[in-house]
Amino acid sequence: MGSQLEVTNTFRRALAGEAQDVPPIWLMRQAGRYHRPYQALRQKHRFEDLCRRPELAAEVAMGPIRDFDFDAAILFSDLLFPLEALGMSLSYDEGPPKLDGPLDGERIARLRSLEDAVPRLRFQADAIELTRRILPAEKGLIGFVGGPWTLFVYAMEGSHAGAMRVAKSSWQLYRQFAARMVPLLRANIAQQLEAGADVVMVLDTAAGELPPAYFDGEVAPGLVDLARTFPGRLGYYAKGAHPSLYTPAMTAAPWGGIGVDSRWDLAAVLAQPGRDGFVQGNFDPAWLFLPHDDLVAAIAQFLAPIRALESSRRRGWICGLGHGVLPGTPEAAVRTFVTSVREAFA
Repeated sequence: MGSQLEVTNTFRRALAGEAQDVPPIWLMRQAGRYHRPYQALRQKHRFEDLCRRPELAAEVAMGPIRDFDFDAAILFSDLLFPLEALGMSLSYDEGPPKLDGPLDGERIARLRSLEDAVPRLRFQADAIELTRRILPAEKGLIGFVGGPWTLFVYAMEGSHAGAMRVAKSSWQLYRQFAARMVPLLRANIAQQLEAGADVVMVLDTAAGELPPAYFDGEVAPGLVDLARTFPGRLGYYAKGAHPSLYTPAMTAAPWGGIGVDSRWDLAAVLAQPGRDGFVQGNFDPAWLFLPHDDLVAAIAQFLAPIRALESSRRRGWICGLGHGVLPGTPEAAVRTFVTSVREAFA
């Protein structure tokens, strides 16, 4: 990595845990339904084609970089493709994604082998490689996978909404599923990193609904396995997760950093003594719907306790939202957020 890239790539500096006055900005789901260039592409192409055709996926990923000057792009894809790679039927043709679940032990035994499944995810690495090729050198690039528990919930319930009753009462089945899914995620992560991703986020949308004891005993071992395989190269985010979910095993694993949702006190997380790695978050995405003056006030309130920290305490902070950009979010509000953050720390 050349010296100029080291100086100008604020995202990579944050990944390295370096202190810097102005934080890099990246929003989860920054490429998607709220964005007019995406809407124009979606009128011409099926969602699945936008994901599977690298040139289209790269174009979607680049749209927010050109429009809002974010400091990192993220692979445009979907969490559920590893389920399809293993042999589940997946359709996006009529609204929300549809899987032909639920699973049972017999069906898990019939899932495709790792050798057969891995090439079916190659299109994601190809999209990263093409995005990296056209992305300015000073911008970061993020890959992602779903957490094994979240993928299991989708396979069993069709979504991650509600009480997750079926998934939560199927722990033996989850163990069989994780034994197949974790190796596939490991191979998929390797492909994305080799293709040029600076970091791969493990997005565990459903994990925050688990009691800490079950998370620690059943789910954390697979996550720790991934972190140990790629030390310092993975980030972990669990929507709605209480700090107690970050058990000793999880915090001792060599994660590159964590994402925190809007329920967390971000300044307290950043100020923790001995903290390693990056911290991503955590403005409430719903606040982007506020009228302009109220939004500016909310951003100032959000930033005040973080601005009070010395830059050394803010090291590794990637400023963003506590979850993904919501459909219908005004583009003007996103611009206001980016401008306000940079002006506040300039």
